[in-house]
Amino acid sequence: MPSFLLEVGTEELPASFVDEALSQWRSRIPKQLAELNLTTDAIQFYGTPRRLAIVIQGLPAQQPDQEEEVKGPPAQAAFKDGQPTKAAEGFAQKQGVSIADFEIRPTEKGEFIFVKKTIKGRAIAQILTELIPQWITQLEGKRFMRWGDGDLRFSRPIRWLVTLLDGDVLPIEITSNSIAYKSDRISWGHRVLHPDPVSIPNPESYVSTLKSAFVEVDPEQRQIVIKQQVEAAAKQLNGVAIIDADLLREVTNLVEYPSAVVGKFDAEFLELPAEVITTEMESHQRYFPVQKAGSSELLPNFITASNGDPQKAAIIASGNERVIRARLSDGKFFFDADRKIPLEAYLPKLETVTFQADLGSVRAKVDRIVAIAGQICTQLQVGDRTEIEQAALLCKADLVTQMVGEFPELQGVMGQKYAIAGGQSETVANAIYEHYLPRGAGDDLPQSLAGQIVGISDRLDTLVSIFGLGLIPSGSSDPFALRRAATAIVNITWAANLKLDLNLLLEQLVKSFSENYAQVQKLATADLLKQLKDFFLQRVETLLKDEKIDYDLVNAVLGENDPDYAARALQNLLDVRDRANFLQTIRNDQRLATIYETVNRASRLAVQGTLDRQQLDPVPVIRSELFEKNSEKAFFTALQQLNQTLQGKTDYTKLVEALSQIAPTVSAFFDGEDSVLVMDSNPDIKQNRLNLLGILRNHARSLADFGAIVKS
Repeated sequence: MPSFLLEVGTEELPASFVDEALSQWRSRIPKQLAELNLTTDAIQFYGTPRRLAIVIQGLPAQQPDQEEEVKGPPAQAAFKDGQPTKAAEGFAQKQGVSIADFEIRPTEKGEFIFVKKTIKGRAIAQILTELIPQWITQLEGKRFMRWGDGDLRFSRPIRWLVTLLDGDVLPIEITSNSIAYKSDRISWGHRVLHPDPVSIPNPESYVSTLKSAFVEVDPEQRQIVIKQQVEAAAKQLNGVAIIDADLLREVTNLVEYPSAVVGKFDAEFLELPAEVITTEMESHQRYFPVQKAGSSELLPNFITASNGDPQKAAIIASGNERVIRARLSDGKFFFDADRKIPLEAYLPKLETVTFQADLGSVRAKVDRIVAIAGQICTQLQVGDRTEIEQAALLCKADLVTQMVGEFPELQGVMGQKYAIAGGQSETVANAIYEHYLPRGAGDDLPQSLAGQIVGISDRLDTLVSIFGLGLIPSGSSDPFALRRAATAIVNITWAANLKLDLNLLLEQLVKSFSENYAQVQKLATADLLKQLKDFFLQRVETLLKDEKIDYDLVNAVLGENDPDYAARALQNLLDVRDRANFLQTIRNDQRLATIYETVNRASRLAVQGTLDRQQLDPVPVIRSELFEKNSEKAFFTALQQLNQTLQGKTDYTKLVEALSQIAPTVSAFFDGEDSVLVMDSNPDIKQNRLNLLGILRNHARSLADFGAIVKS
């Protein structure tokens, strides 16, 4: 079985593109081969800063033959007086068959000509020759470039191609005007350690041949080596390396033959906040910081994964030390300069920073955040809100400091540091930091009430304001990260158990936006409010499903066709979460099955009545003098007991227990020896019976819309 190698050699690729390109190949190439009925034993994908490669093992030498059935013209048009017409002859010639191969078959539209023909499989070399240029030129990425005088675009200039089918070069040529890249078996080793051409004998020897030329082509193996080397180097310093997963992945795609190099910096820089030092190392220099073993205190060292000559580690370390010294010196200058004035003194500068062209400055946004925080405090009945309002006022002040101007990723972090330095309370300082949390999926949530309220206020302002401008996310486009903002609001509310009425908040904020920004508002006020509510409901739905709540149970708590449930969900986000989790629990332990039929049957009939859905006490709406059967009286008595047991309280466990107890009574009402016909010809009796069912439905509605639940 033939094996195949493709290597695309390039100038140094961006680290992110290596992963992107290999991901695209993993998605496309196996699918393309399968569509061509080409089986394989294994496909390996490789990538370094200077190459992308694929090795396919166990390919067939030839594509298998395929049987195809083709429908031709109507039999009436193909034959006249028993003789083939020009239509028949043309169809036969086109399909490469004879008239004798025709088969006449009846269809819904009459008799038609059919033929079966064999499509001969092509040689694998021929197929690969067609596919390889597509695999290269159809890769997508950011900031592709052209070079020379051609139109060929790629992430970086292509320098060589290797295409081997077993031990033979498969001739491929990719042209770009006067530039032509012809495939060969010649690759190139490490730029420093083996700057010579390398001849690849066959696909099976690709990895080992490049390794002998100081190139580890397997990204996963390079990552393992880097991690091991960095950890070992840190251990030699009696420390522990801080290995960020994203940084490790990036560094993996920056080197071809990694070697850990240890550097140091002046201990005086340790007076800087640890976040400044680690951000400088990780984000700007791609270094791994080192902590003291058993402590969060940083050591005056760093570790870098070098792509140079390990024998020259001291020279490499010295060069990196000069760079980090300069960067940390800048950081110290910014830090010292920023602290010369208190954080609140930066507020006027926020007027020079635009939040959004139609919405004004960040300073205007801060005023809105303060107002929203006050509304949330009122809802949550917060007593002393002074520190919360102060945190809201100062939450964006660090954006105009020199440090955050240089390192935007430190916003919030530096605000916390500068607030403490300026004499603000720890509560205010922590809230300034926490209001940015979570920064992404899997990140921590704010733990303090002040951080939670300011964080929710900031995101609500962004959502209402941007929606108000008509800039609503569509498809994958979400430039203002509004989905992430709404998701964070729900997650914070759930994690902190905040009794927040989001419905009321949105109504207040939309009203305020319409009053203050009418000149730029793109949506009618009612439409704006509806869009925001629907947007939040979508986030709640997604989050509940992410929590492994069955889809129909999510529909049941949000209401498929019942706006009451949607409104209720936003009025009490804690309740919708608790009801969804409770429904999943009682489905898993079979309690839901014991009440499902009873409630669902009652609910389906109750909709034909006129009973108010808020009515829970049967006494005012049931006329006992209209009872004709004992089953009605028993149902009425059971409903009275149900209402007394629950007493209007939210206790879903008690509700399910009570519904389980009433189930036999309801069953007798419907199907027992003393059963009744609900839809009686007497309208008063019919309504009375529908009211009995309506009371049962109303109690069950406090838990869920049972009509949305699928019987399990």
